[in-house]
Formats: sequence, structure tokens, C-alpha cells
Amino acid sequence: MSDTPVDSSKRTWLVATGCAGAVGAGFVATPFVSTFQPSEKAKAAGAAVEVDISSLKPGEKMTVEWRGKPVWIMKRTPEQLETLKKTESQVADPNSDRKAYPTPEYAKNQHRSIKPEVLVAVGICSHLGCSPSDKFQTGAQPSLPDDWNGGFLCPCHGSTFDLAGRVFKNKPAPDNLEVPPHMYLSDTKLLVGEDKKA
Repeated sequence: MSDTPVDSSKRTWLVATGCAGAVGAGFVATPFVSTFQPSEKAKAAGAAVEVDISSLKPGEKMTVEWRGKPVWIMKRTPEQLETLKKTESQVADPNSDRKAYPTPEYAKNQHRSIKPEVLVAVGICSHLGCSPSDKFQTGAQPSLPDDWNGGFLCPCHGSTFDLAGRVFKNKPAPDNLEVPPHMYLSDTKLLVGEDKKA
């Protein structure tokens, strides 16, 4: 035992500042540790996106975002589907065999989709990443051939795609538009970004 008298005010001060420091460290550590967790936005960026297509009418297209990319969902008319037979010999990769953007097996067909009338494609040109414009009207138009059957035109360098997202021959775009993994949850609900039931 020491003969030195205890300075109780000093002891109180040391205990109080130690406790305050511990509490402060906890407040500082909590946000710091939470930065290691992915944000809700980051989680959502890679997550599958559920889409209600019940209001989509034949000939209409809607756009949703998946992984920061625009995904087009288009309900093609019977007449638009017929044009795919006409463009078959004019497109560079009619069977989607190229591997740069691997096409899911269920979309390796003339219409490049699960259901013939519904196209699901990433709306980014495979050339330099521009977003093609809708050119659904048929016939001669600026920057398009006189026998145009409808499709998409990339305004950056003139690549053209048919209504299945297949690139025409001799265009700057090296590949068809990407078909993302997708599946139907029901006749009117589509899940973009996932094609297997977990």
C-alpha cells in the first residue's frame, strides 16, 4: 500500500475522460466499419430486376435498368416477327454464335427470345457503347436502306440492328445486341438478370 494520498478529483477526471473516449471511439468506428458493407445502391446494381409487362402493347417498348445498363423489353407484332425472316440473310450473326456477348441457349433462335413476341435486349451498341435509337417505321428514311423493315439505328457510327437485335453485315458493330439472362415468373412478370430458380 502506498502512503501517497489518492486524489479523487483526478481519478474521477481520468475515469470520465476514458469513458468519453471509449464512447467517442465507438461512434467513430461504427460508420467506419459500415463502409465495408456494400450500399443498398450497390446491392441493387447487380440484383435481378422484376418487371411487370402486363401493360406493354404490341409494337411498344419499355426500358428498365439492370447493372447500370438499359434493358429493352419490346412486344413485337406478328408483322414485326415476319420481318425477321426477311433480314435473316442480311445480318452478320443470324444464329447468335459469336462469343463476345454469349447468348443464352433459350435465345439462340430467329427471334432471340423465350417467347417469340417479347424481345429482351441490352440497349447498348457492341461497337463503342452508344445507345441505338428506335427505327420501327418501315421503308426509306435518312441513314437507313430503302427496304428497311424496322429495327434500331446506332446514331454514333451507323450500325443497324433488326427487330431481334441482330447486327446487319458490314457495319461497325461487331456483334448483336446482348440478350441478358432472364426468365418469366408468370405471363406478365419478367425477371431480368436471372434465368434459374434458386
